[in-house]
Amino acid sequence: MDGLFILTILIVICALAFDFINGFHDTANAIATSVSTKALKPRHAILLAATMNFVGAMTFTGVAKAITKDIVDPFTLENGSVVILAALLSAIAWNLITWYYGIPSSSSHAIIGSIAGAAIAAAGFSSLNYSGFIKIIQALLISPVLAFVVGYLVYSLFKIIFKNNNLAKTNKGFRTFQIFTAAIQAYSHGTNDAQKAMGIITMALIASGNLTTDDVPFWVQFACALAMGLGTSVGGWKIIKTVGGNIMKIRPVNGVAADITGAMIIFGATFIHLPVSTTHVISSSIMGVGASHRLKGVKWGTAQRMLITWVITLPISATLAGIIYFVLNLFF
Repeated sequence: MDGLFILTILIVICALAFDFINGFHDTANAIATSVSTKALKPRHAILLAATMNFVGAMTFTGVAKAITKDIVDPFTLENGSVVILAALLSAIAWNLITWYYGIPSSSSHAIIGSIAGAAIAAAGFSSLNYSGFIKIIQALLISPVLAFVVGYLVYSLFKIIFKNNNLAKTNKGFRTFQIFTAAIQAYSHGTNDAQKAMGIITMALIASGNLTTDDVPFWVQFACALAMGLGTSVGGWKIIKTVGGNIMKIRPVNGVAADITGAMIIFGATFIHLPVSTTHVISSSIMGVGASHRLKGVKWGTAQRMLITWVITLPISATLAGIIYFVLNLFF
């Protein structure tokens, strides 16, 4: 029992560390456009994002419940605490690697792939909750495509509405409005991404026998919201550079269209209790806006590099989690 208690404490610490890393890894996406258009100074953007992430994380728990029970069943998972710890260590490692190289990969893909990989290593493929797992994978795959299409349509609408307006005045107005859209984007990020760590801690509490339902305890919600907010305050300038400038040259009107699109898709997923990758959604929104603005203006080489990273994250994180599980199993 003492060993299980220590393992649970380790999981809580690692989950909060994952949330903290997620804060500076993924939140950069939420404020990248407002920084690149100079709508917000970097320090102000970080402060705004940290605050709105915290508020967003304290608002919902539906996605957390999906993470808790839709990938594997925590009530029957074999050696569940070790599985969860292995998944966290794998996701943290992959997040740090991609952050170091400035690649906007998905924390969602990393943790979901890691949970699946560690569970398979522990109890085989039968341990997966296939109906829930497939639903989550579909959400991860469909959301960036939807973001691209909606981004294209939103900016096309903007072009029609503001076609006779003075360009300088229009950009000035949109630069001011972008402060609001950046806040909404950061809030939507908190409503979805912070819940993943909440779900993992809830899984650990169930696996260790400290919780009998999938309801997220308030202290878990608050701790995860705080960890993400603090992580956001650290910032992620390498990823801001990639998302905010290396996909396309962003003007305020482009930034507003991308922010609105990203927030709509993420909010939509949160309301139906599905985890999505904010990285994928925001980057795809920018690509859709860029394609609508000028197809040749999108730096498709950067987009291709992102796509490759997105594709390999699930299998790599799953494999890494499986290896870590076998190593941890020697000690626990």
